[in-house]
Amino acid sequence: MILNNLVFNADKVVGSQYPTFIIAEVGQNHQGDLQIAKNLIKKAKECGADCVKFQKSCLPEKFTKSTLNLTYNSEHSWGKTYGEHKKHLEFSEKQYIELQKFSTELGIMFSASAMDEVSLFFLKELNTPFIKIGSGDATNILLLEKAAKTRKPLIVSTGMCSMEDVELIYKTISEEHNNFALLHCVSSYPTKPCDSNLANITKFKSKFPVCIGYSGHEVGYNLTLAAVALGAKIVERHITLDKTWKGNDHSCSLNIDEFKSMVLAIREIEDGMGMEKKLLPCEEVCWQKLGKSIVAFRKIEKNSIIVIEDLAIKVSTPKGLDPKLIKSIVGRKTSTTIEADNPITEDELVW
Repeated sequence: MILNNLVFNADKVVGSQYPTFIIAEVGQNHQGDLQIAKNLIKKAKECGADCVKFQKSCLPEKFTKSTLNLTYNSEHSWGKTYGEHKKHLEFSEKQYIELQKFSTELGIMFSASAMDEVSLFFLKELNTPFIKIGSGDATNILLLEKAAKTRKPLIVSTGMCSMEDVELIYKTISEEHNNFALLHCVSSYPTKPCDSNLANITKFKSKFPVCIGYSGHEVGYNLTLAAVALGAKIVERHITLDKTWKGNDHSCSLNIDEFKSMVLAIREIEDGMGMEKKLLPCEEVCWQKLGKSIVAFRKIEKNSIIVIEDLAIKVSTPKGLDPKLIKSIVGRKTSTTIEADNPITEDELVW
């Protein structure tokens, strides 16, 4: 199946013929501190990430009053109620504009997840290169429809979804356009390897003609590398300055050294994928030294008709005919006498 590219603009395209698009997910690992957020953006750029991503919410739009008023007793809490906790971690629209400007000046793409309709239209006005729809809204058909109608490029995570759900996501967005991506994702923090279900990347590629990627929450990045080898063209991983900080996402995030190592490993995998199977220039030395040839098993007189018993395959200097041609020269006549153990060349045969 031919997969469509994800086109952000004339200068940035993601797809099978392009490098993996790597998103550093800050999420709420900024602790509600603008300076920490900027430091994470800077570090993401230094690590080689293509994009830094946040999560934008309008709390009354995303949560019911009863949810916001819940007492929140947790080691990760930033307030007495869940609403106070979420408010502490939420940047204002003005701060988002500042973060976008900071990212642009550093030369790294900036975007965010739209966690509700108000945030969706804010990100549209902010003119982010794409809008992310997180797993929590993957089956929020109303939000998906409105996001699709913006005509903005979309990236949709599919945690907590069945294949039927993913088919519905595809159908809903593709009624407006096909400039979107689906990310295989498991919404477990951290995700155990046995729960990662990476085979879904291959299944997605066979079912949905759009850009396919992976949003990972596992400890480390081995499974992320496997996802790239399976064909994920977008990778999204959380980034943190300190895994011991308060917050549920830090433990399954990559620290700066890990994120940088992951990026380098992804680029190495891309270099190693290749395309056409052929004898490569780098193999010439080995072929010259160890590549075998067709040789005479015994002396073959001039004008003899070659039979299989006349032939052997050995490492020979100089080279003779390739062993794959051995059956094609049986029945040929020799144009000269060939001594035993000598290589057989094209010039010594009547074709």
